[in-house]
Amino acid sequence: MCLAVPARIISLDSAANMAVVDLDGIRKETSTMLLDSVKVGDYVLLHVGFALEVINPDEAERTLAIFAEMRADAP
Repeated sequence: MCLAVPARIISLDSAANMAVVDLDGIRKETSTMLLDSVKVGDYVLLHVGFALEVINPDEAERTLAIFAEMRADAP
């Protein structure tokens, strides 16, 4: 099973096709080479170090809120 998670782009290096994304306060470098265009502030689906697609920010926020609820309910 594969899992892709929403992450917000906080900086870009377009020449290197790389970005830094924010994952609930954790910053991670990721490749943007699979995307035609992306900008700071976009939400992307992130899987094994690659941004797979730009996603709707409302949907990303809803998904992140569900993740936060699950963390809060965990023992």
